[in-house]
Amino acid sequence: MTTSPLHGKHILLAMTGGIAGYKIAELTRLLVKAGATVQVMMTEGAQQFITPVTMQALSNRPVYTDQWDARPDNNMAHINLSREADLMLVAPASADAIAALAQGRADDLVSLTALARRIHDCPLLVVPAMNREMWAHPATQRNIAQLRADGATVLGPVSGDQACGEIGDGRMLEALEIFEELGVFLAPKALAGKRVLVTAGPTFEPIDPVRGITNHSSGKMGFAVARAAAEAGAEVTLVAGPVHLDTPPGVKRIDVQTAQQMFKAVLPLATQHEVFIATAAVADWRPTTTHDQKLKKVEGQAGAPTIEMVENPDILATVAALARPPYCVGFAAESEKLAEHAEAKRLRKKLPLIVANLGPSTFGRDDNALLLIDDQGQRELPRADKLSLARELIAELSKRLR
Repeated sequence: MTTSPLHGKHILLAMTGGIAGYKIAELTRLLVKAGATVQVMMTEGAQQFITPVTMQALSNRPVYTDQWDARPDNNMAHINLSREADLMLVAPASADAIAALAQGRADDLVSLTALARRIHDCPLLVVPAMNREMWAHPATQRNIAQLRADGATVLGPVSGDQACGEIGDGRMLEALEIFEELGVFLAPKALAGKRVLVTAGPTFEPIDPVRGITNHSSGKMGFAVARAAAEAGAEVTLVAGPVHLDTPPGVKRIDVQTAQQMFKAVLPLATQHEVFIATAAVADWRPTTTHDQKLKKVEGQAGAPTIEMVENPDILATVAALARPPYCVGFAAESEKLAEHAEAKRLRKKLPLIVANLGPSTFGRDDNALLLIDDQGQRELPRADKLSLARELIAELSKRLR
């Protein structure tokens, strides 16, 4: 089973002064849990907000705080630490630290190490955290532009509540957001240069303003597929039904509600993408008439109202039948005879690949089990969390596209 892109990676985590340092404790825990090793270094300012003891306990490695640290045999921690790392992450990155990095200063361990690292072997990622006025200041914006011009990747910041009581840009990303961005950055780019269109979630077919026809799909599998494709370097567009999920990093999202809306969103985009992955559980039928007002029970009248239905357009079949279709991957959520029904759907819609799963055992859950079916036969992906399965699916897809 495909593991996290962070597994086996060595992160050089450089902390500078800022109240957001508490988030880095959680980030370190997430990285270690994902199988990464984390080497922490801290400026004097960083130690005013969180202690080296805390970071050592979470990283299971000694923390470096001084450019004159004599522990390395050659007394050159700034050289040794950067040579061992897959990337250097400065988080939180204060306005002062960003200025030092942009100007190429070397007056503390963090700036010295950033300057001494091999640029192409140890990329620099910077996560700003500061007051909104400090972030908006022309000097900071010049420094950020210079960092980007020098090849650094800047993650965030976002707008929100700040420790000073003000609200605005400058708030550091949350630990999980940084973690996910690192996964995208470090993942093998097997789909680099490819454009991938994904549908996810249920559709909702309204009967009246308060009722409708839908299903139990949570959208989690489709969102995981979109994230895995973005990790693999693809340009990803996600057309999502009504779900309450955060957009994966690096993914463009289009929200729709009904099957017809999803159809109208997908069709113009299909020919602009090399791959179409239809994970959405699209309603097969919709009410012929949508009532403007809530249908009311009538006292003394027996029986429920009759709701006439009409078939929705088949999004996947329509895309697969285009003159120059993208590589189409279908999803089949079945309740019985999984392989038989999925293969019939694949042949009927003329798909190169279909992914089958038992809907009742996966809708709303964080795990799943998949069955991949193509002209060569079947391959089972055993039950695992949906993101791991999505990464495995994208790895399989990249082989086919080659």
